Amino acid sequence: MRASQPTILLAAGRVITESRDIMVSQWINWLGDRITSAPTISRRIVEREFRLLLEVVSEMVGPLRREVHGIWLDTCEHYGRMASTRGLAAGEVVEELQFLRELLIRHLAPVITAMRARQSMAVMLRLNRVIDKGVAVAVVGYTDALVATLFAQNGVPPADSEYEAGDVDRQLDTLEHKLDTIIKRRQR
Repeated sequence: MRASQPTILLAAGRVITESRDIMVSQWINWLGDRITSAPTISRRIVEREFRLLLEVVSEMVGPLRREVHGIWLDTCEHYGRMASTRGLAAGEVVEELQFLRELLIRHLAPVITAMRARQSMAVMLRLNRVIDKGVAVAVVGYTDALVATLFAQNGVPPADSEYEAGDVDRQLDTLEHKLDTIIKRRQR
């Protein structure tokens, strides 16, 4: 019996969901000191944001991909803005999301290799399109945040550039709530 496309996509999403905490840990290890280089954004917030990225990606390869597409874009844009606040360079934003691609490929490899070639190619192409779009949107968010900061201070970064962690938590709460609402609505 041949597995249907939705079944394959659900299997890929399930692997991402089940491996999420391991992938977050590996990602944090790959980042090393970069994650704590800027005291403005805590490690906890970066980990939470990465967990959210993985949750949205797990839905982006599945049947809810159309419904969560906007949340994926919003989450990636937010990630880019936070990368600016963390003091990263644009290339580092790209590199961090390339780590995400590598983690996904490594963790999905057993599922993908068990598929027919045509099915595995479809999943990999979809995954790469999702990550590529996320990278582009994250860089736009990064650039927007950087330009806004420079214009707000006539090109001089403020001496007190402390970012309000409560604001970031509320923004992440909003994104997580939007995702949960879509998932729950679909389960009914």
